[in-house]
Amino acid sequence: MAHLREITLPETKPALEWVNGRALQKVSPKRRHALAQTKFAVALDSWACSARAGMVGTEWRFRLAPPDEVRRPLVPDVAFLSYARMPYAAQLETEVPDIAPDIAVEILSPGDRAADVAEKVRVYLASGSAVVILVDPNSQTVMIHEPSGTWSLGADDVFEHVALPGFYLAVVDLFTPPPPPISQISSIP
Repeated sequence: MAHLREITLPETKPALEWVNGRALQKVSPKRRHALAQTKFAVALDSWACSARAGMVGTEWRFRLAPPDEVRRPLVPDVAFLSYARMPYAAQLETEVPDIAPDIAVEILSPGDRAADVAEKVRVYLASGSAVVILVDPNSQTVMIHEPSGTWSLGADDVFEHVALPGFYLAVVDLFTPPPPPISQISSIP
């Protein structure tokens, strides 16, 4: 495979990614996955718009090539690509960037293999992402991976990172559904 320069996969829904030498189809999210993905994306997009810092997308395909490796597609659940790394005009013209997002967020699903998750983290970081965030709806935790190390946050913690100056997100907010109307509260089991 040394002569191969890029892995290309067909456009499908859900999207295909290249992980550990094989095509993997993204999982169609269930409620807790979708809630965490939406909450992270909305908070990050609100920050990015007010800071005029870059673009945020969900299920945004990137074509990544760690040094001396084949280029391959990865599709983070949430991605932030700064204008410092890819200027505004270039982002408007580029549907599938050839650089890693500054921030990649993956919402874990019960069927995710640990080796596949670890490989995605490795590829994002080796390709230039500042931080990879793994959100686990089951344990209600967030794992932060960056080139210098890894740490975790629990429901009582607040996520912040130097790559996102001024962005704060309470971890518990990722897992808290919006409240129902008061008239429905008495009928909740």
